[in-house]
Amino acid sequence: MFPKTAPSVKPNTHAFENTPLVKPTGFREYDARWWFGHPESDKEPELNLMGIQALGMGLGTLIQELGAGPDIVVGHDYRSYSMSIKHSLVSGLLAAGACVKDIGLALSPVSYFAQFELDVPSVAMVTASHNDNGWTGVKMGCERPLTFGPDEMGRLRDIVLGGEWKLKGGGSYEFIEGFAERYIAAHVKDKPYTRKIRAIAACGNGTAGAFAPEILEKCGVEVIHMDTELDHSFPNYNPNPEDMGMLHKMRDRLLEAGADVALGFDGDGDRCGVVDNEGEEIFADKVGVMLARDISAVHPGSKFVADVKSTGLFLTDPVLQSQGAETDYWKTGHSYIKRRVNEIGAIAGFEKSGHFFFNSPIGKGYDDGVVTALAVCDMLERNPDKTMADLRRELPVTYGSPSMSPYCSDETKYDVVDTVVKRFEDMKSKGEKVAGQSIRDLVTVNGVRVVAEDGTWGLVRASSNEPKLVVVVESPVSDARKVEMFEAVDAILRENDGVGEYNQKL
Repeated sequence: MFPKTAPSVKPNTHAFENTPLVKPTGFREYDARWWFGHPESDKEPELNLMGIQALGMGLGTLIQELGAGPDIVVGHDYRSYSMSIKHSLVSGLLAAGACVKDIGLALSPVSYFAQFELDVPSVAMVTASHNDNGWTGVKMGCERPLTFGPDEMGRLRDIVLGGEWKLKGGGSYEFIEGFAERYIAAHVKDKPYTRKIRAIAACGNGTAGAFAPEILEKCGVEVIHMDTELDHSFPNYNPNPEDMGMLHKMRDRLLEAGADVALGFDGDGDRCGVVDNEGEEIFADKVGVMLARDISAVHPGSKFVADVKSTGLFLTDPVLQSQGAETDYWKTGHSYIKRRVNEIGAIAGFEKSGHFFFNSPIGKGYDDGVVTALAVCDMLERNPDKTMADLRRELPVTYGSPSMSPYCSDETKYDVVDTVVKRFEDMKSKGEKVAGQSIRDLVTVNGVRVVAEDGTWGLVRASSNEPKLVVVVESPVSDARKVEMFEAVDAILRENDGVGEYNQKL
């Protein structure tokens, strides 16, 4: 009999070697993330290899309980411990009777692609995405191109923590040789770009370095490599194209090289960040508006989905309105947006974090940083007389912030957000002002987006994959109004205990 999981076990003890450690908070809204440990950190691990084995047994049980059958694709990102974690996950899957197709080192979108290419319904990708070294996690799904949402993650948590595994055995294992080459070949365009495009490919020494530069080069792009060598210590910066540190380094390299665009990829390659030819870091939601303009010009009347952190331009942009485009704002999170895109038949979905989802005829409905990079190049190809900066300047001016994330523990962050939502609801019902103006609207589909009379807005939500909150502000009026809204939202946040410092500010 396999031992029951424990929420806390001390490392370097007999118990740690014989007890599956699984901290319950690692089961997030749409994937799983745990602190596995790092030699330079005193923080105690939230997971051990026996815990991952228990997760595999739970996942193998769940996919068959949901009627998806035993077949599952597995892959892992480039971290020093990811392969050992994947092997422990596989051992658990096999115990539950799963038939494992191992594609080896992969991007998350490579594993999603494998579901289609190998005709396998389920996927388990071992990755901590953009999280710092020491974190690990698994992105999972059993209904391509979708990944698990709260219902599936809740059931998985119950199976694993309650020891409800069904260990029937009889699983099988197959390593799929050369799968990376199959993904690369499938994403090379039939005809190379006719426009000369010089692009920085910034990979932060993460897994994307093994995929993105080669695909871009084979599509006719002149690629200037930036940290494309695989190095799981991430010696230059954490591969996170939403972080201003990475974007600034991309800007500096672009200006030095005189490139047309810089394209930055996160640790597991499902996100893409963009810097234009003048060195302007374009937040991903604005890139989404630019791509929506380009796509709806080719496909009039297109439907799009944007997350609640994104710019209001998706609704107010006159070009999108003239092209009959419609945008639905939805919950932040790759699983939520992916599901919504497919539910309403949208051609694309955009997240401020840089997750972009493209349906047919552009993609297969999941988030892929390489497909996003190619969509940016397609846009440049269709506008041969315009630079990336020209296209950016054509957008109406708004003043937006990056996503700012003050620390807040996993145990308290949702309670804090609930309190903030109620606080703003009370303010609105009493006619109180925010940032000096009346509250015009409250959007509470995911945290709270408070909108002032002049359209300036601020968002507070709980991060789904880290012990943090997320704060975003934007004003269509002025930078000063943006700052006023941030200060007003932050003041409400500071009424709550346990809210720490920001990772980055305005």
